[in-house]
Amino acid sequence: MLATSWSLLKLVQLTGGRNGVKGESGASDDDLASEQMSHYSSTSENASALEDATAAEVVDELTAQEESDDKLKQSIEDLTDKSAKTRQAALESLRQAFSSRVLYDFLTERRITVADSLERCLKKGGGEEQAAAATLFVLLCVQLGGGDEAEECFKMLRPLFSAILIDRGASVSARQSCARALGMCCYVSAAEDGEDLVRSMGQLEAVFMSSYPNREGALPAAKPGHPALFGAALQAWALLVTLCPVSRHLPKLQACLESSDVNYRIAVGETIALLVELGRDIDEDFEVEDSVGLCVSLKGLATDSNKHRAKNDRRKQRSIFREVLHYIENEDFQEEKIRFGVEGIYIDSWVRRRMYDAFKDLLESGVRHHLQFNCLLRDIFGLGAPLILDAAVKANKISRFEKHLFNSAAFKARTKLRNKVRDKRADVM
Repeated sequence: MLATSWSLLKLVQLTGGRNGVKGESGASDDDLASEQMSHYSSTSENASALEDATAAEVVDELTAQEESDDKLKQSIEDLTDKSAKTRQAALESLRQAFSSRVLYDFLTERRITVADSLERCLKKGGGEEQAAAATLFVLLCVQLGGGDEAEECFKMLRPLFSAILIDRGASVSARQSCARALGMCCYVSAAEDGEDLVRSMGQLEAVFMSSYPNREGALPAAKPGHPALFGAALQAWALLVTLCPVSRHLPKLQACLESSDVNYRIAVGETIALLVELGRDIDEDFEVEDSVGLCVSLKGLATDSNKHRAKNDRRKQRSIFREVLHYIENEDFQEEKIRFGVEGIYIDSWVRRRMYDAFKDLLESGVRHHLQFNCLLRDIFGLGAPLILDAAVKANKISRFEKHLFNSAAFKARTKLRNKVRDKRADVM
């Protein structure tokens, strides 16, 4: 039965229809000509509609860009508003914009205006406003690419960062942000100035050394917020150490592993691993003082199961200190690949981890976008100039209207094919 049906189907295909009329559906020449004219007319209409849609998309993009620039200008203007609430909102709006986009062209001609406004916020604002202004200034330096423009702005605000950092009467959050700003700005904009580098490292050391044990070997009582301040100063200092290696703090830092604050313990552990790595890079015979005692402390933290610590804190601490212990004992680092677009970078050392973590903490979810398009970050991580491929892909990207036309055409083609198959099956039956 199946063989007979197949033979009939082949016969219908060869004869062109049930009645033997040439053509798949038995259509006349007039019908075919009419269908072709309809097809050409539809194609012309689709092409015209596509051109109109593309032009509309270009206009929409330009309009969106103008609106975005206007919003940025308004936020910059609001930095000098009399209302603290308005200034705070402007700082947050600019922080989000600076961290998620590359705005070099827009900010180059406005850098002095922005820096002056941030200087006023640091001088006259409260603790929260000072903290936000310090963070935004670091983002400004990253946007400017760490060149002469960034160094010019950093020289304007550097004395303020230092003054707030060492001011024990200032807000802890403001001091914490100024510690990060001092380290990051020095790293990206004044790294070639040896005096600035050494001075900044000394100021940061003075902060986190307050957490060191006293002559009796006891750690000082932690004041509210101070562990976070010590951690920020230590991490900023560790970033600068990648430019100017030292190892003199290792014995004292080892004692700080007993701190009651989990985040500060983790910062200390990562800094110890970084200092050991730098020491080994410089001297093959480098040895850690009291390495046995250090490994015992690290093993204790890597297997900590104290119930009085939060579960997430214990998990995070164990993970980090397992890596630190593994490196100290075996000189082995757990490599990680960060992907963005069609590219990626390898985090294959404690130095590169400190560099990446510093920018990730600053840029948050925008770090991958900046790795793709920000020339400063691409230079720091050895990526070269931004790839043209991304621009080409964007230029060749199919618009929504083009997708709609394609899907409609595909749907019509499938419908016609199915109808023809159904007709042939009906003829066979």
